[in-house]
Parts: sequence; structure tokens; C-alpha cells
Amino acid sequence: MKLKLTILDIPNPTDRKEQKITGGLMAERLEFGNISSEKAMELEETYGAHNYHPLPVVIAKGDGPFVWDPEGNKYYDFLSAYSAINQGHCHLKIIDALINQAEILTLTSRAFFNNKLGEYEKFITEYFGFEMVLPMNTGVEGVETAMKLARRWGYVKKGIEDNKAKIIFCENNFHGRTLGAISASTDHDCRRQFGPFLPGVIKIPYNNTEALERVLQEQGDEVCAFIVEPIQGEAGVFVPDEGYIKNCYDICKKYNVLFIADEVQTGIGRTGRLLACDYEDVKPDVLILGKAISSGVLPVSAVLSSREILLTIKPGEHGSTFGGFPLACVVATAALKVIKDEKLTENAERLGKIFRAALEAIDSPLIEIVRGKGLLNAIVIKPKDGIDAWKICLKLKEKGILAKPTHEHIIRFAPPLVITEDQLRDALARIKTVFDEIL
Repeated sequence: MKLKLTILDIPNPTDRKEQKITGGLMAERLEFGNISSEKAMELEETYGAHNYHPLPVVIAKGDGPFVWDPEGNKYYDFLSAYSAINQGHCHLKIIDALINQAEILTLTSRAFFNNKLGEYEKFITEYFGFEMVLPMNTGVEGVETAMKLARRWGYVKKGIEDNKAKIIFCENNFHGRTLGAISASTDHDCRRQFGPFLPGVIKIPYNNTEALERVLQEQGDEVCAFIVEPIQGEAGVFVPDEGYIKNCYDICKKYNVLFIADEVQTGIGRTGRLLACDYEDVKPDVLILGKAISSGVLPVSAVLSSREILLTIKPGEHGSTFGGFPLACVVATAALKVIKDEKLTENAERLGKIFRAALEAIDSPLIEIVRGKGLLNAIVIKPKDGIDAWKICLKLKEKGILAKPTHEHIIRFAPPLVITEDQLRDALARIKTVFDEIL
């Protein structure tokens, strides 16, 4: 397979230490590895399970909003590992925290106390304004934890009859691909030939408060929770109507049902607020976070809630060998500090407005809708003359922009929040060029 590669004219600095940490480029000589892009893809195809369909580009190194392939070509990363890398690739402060702790202690399991977990738990609960946290590793583990927690609360606190608890989800959600998560999914590809599925799951239309109230009127005595994404990311950055989240929260309170927000993708500054729920001044009963908690350095997730809710789970009833391990605690603390110290939430809000305005100004019959908040944005593509979202992404790659389609007709744009205005405008010019030239 022969790749068409384009060398970008983005200058390299000479001394990384002299660069601002936000958006800085690498100063040290880039070491791209000793295999080519073609060989790297061949190895994955031969020895790895085929559970992904990647864009044909190999990433060998990253810094700030940029990544490089083994041949030394440089690209803007406009996916950010599905919003995991909000603080940019290989942020110095986060990497320094990783290295320093890795030389001392990495893992203890929860069979013992360690000297980093308690400090981290205090830090993250105060950071987001909750009483307690249950640390896990991946976003979907956070979702599964919240599901278990909701059921336990339903039995212990609400008084639901054993094995009768139900959880409401929205259609077109994406909460992960474990059996529990896909039991709540309406995505055929996620579900096909993986049944039987988890019972006690109710699905309603997204952005429809009437549907939520109707279900709770009929079955509210057995419903323990409503789990929702404030913005549906995998569905194509579907932003609900203003007031939807607040209205859903109020309905949940009316029927004594936990309101659980999955902010694995939308949280930690991505949408121009620390949490997307902050747009409507909603504090979830349970908050699920992941991805950017560690800026993609380690798998870290968290379920935050009140003492009343979290203490319904007792020792031996839920856990993870790696959940809350010392290395993760230190990295997550550093990563969350970067968000506030460098005002990345504010940067996302400001640049997001510039980004959407520029996309809306592109005159192309291929662009049907532009939508998003902060630096979580998408364009809905109207295929024409054989040009679809995948082909557009291939052209974007040639211009030095890495993005990925979702649901075949939508392209999601989510650069690291450390991107500067000049870098964003340069990327926008490249995006415009693709749409100007592709037809």
C-alpha cells in the first residue's frame, strides 16, 4: 500500500524548554521509530483484531495540537483521541508528573492504602464539587460502575423490589462497548450477534423530555436512574435544545430518580465549560468522567457522587486492581491542574465560536449542518458525486488535518484545547481548501 504524504510547512522550534507549554512543539530531535507507515499498518492488519477501521495514517509522535507520522509528516490532530487529549499531546507538566511518580511507585492494588489516592480523591472531589469519588480506569468502566451504583441505590434507598430496577437511556447514545453499555445502545453494529442483553433497560428518544416524563409516570416506581450524555458525541455532536438537561434533571427529581451525566467526552473543558451540564447549572446526582482526566497519558476514569449514594457500595462489591493506582492519581491531578491553570476551558469557548463561524462561511453543497459547543464540533455531510465523509477525511489528511467520520455522513472536529488562534485559523484555511477543491 503506497501512501500519499505531504510535508507541512509548520516550523519546529529549537528549544522546547523555551516554548510555552500550551501548544508548544518539540525541540528535541524527533525520533520516529524504525518502521515505516506501511509496515506499521501491515503489522496491525496481520496481528491485531479487526475491531477498528482507522484512517490510513500512522502516528509516531505528538506534541500540543500536532502529531507526526514515521516519515516525519506533521498534522493537526482534530480528533484528540475522541476528546481524551484536551491538554495536548505530551504536555510537559503531565509527563513530568508521570516520570517522577513512575520512578517511585506505580501500583499497589486496593489491598493496601497508598500515599497518593487519598490526596487525589480530595483534589478531584473539590475540583468538581462532589463529596466522594469511585476511581476506575476507562470511560465504559465508569458507565458500568454508575449502572451498578444506580441499581444498588434503587434497592437500598428508593426501596425498589430486588431484581426489578430499571435504568433509562437515550436512543443513539454511546456509552461504550461492554455488554452492559451495548444493552443500552440502539446502534446495530454495536449489538449485532452479541445478545442476549441486560434486562431492565428502557430507551427513549434523545432531546425529548415528554418521553422521559411519560416513562416515569408509567414505571417510575421501578426506575432508579436516567443516564444521559449532555451532548451526544458519537451520534455526531448532537446538541439538544436549550433547557433539555435542566428539564430532565427536574423530572428525575420529581420521580425520585437519579440523574446521571456521562461526561466522558463532553467534560473537562471540551465544550467551553468545565462540564457540559454547567451550561444549564445542573449538578448531576452521579457524574461519569474519563478520557481527558489524564490527557490521554493513562486510562483514568471517575464516578463522582454524594456520600449517601456512593456508600451504598460496600467492600468487596465493586472494584478494580488498577482503579485509583498511584501513578494514575498523580497524572490525573497534574492534568486537571493544567485545565484550570492554562484556562483551557475559556480557550475552548472562545475558539469554538471562531471555528463554527468559519465552517458556516464555507460555501459548499457538501456541508449540510455545522453544530457543536466549544471545541467539540461536527459537520453533517450531504454526499454528492460520490464524495462522502470518508473521502473528505482522506483529503483533509493530505492537507495536514486528521479527523474521522462518525455514522458515515458526519465529520467530528475536536482539536486539543491548547490550540492557539493562529493555529486554528491555519487549520480552518486547510479545511476550506479541501471543500473548495474536492468537487
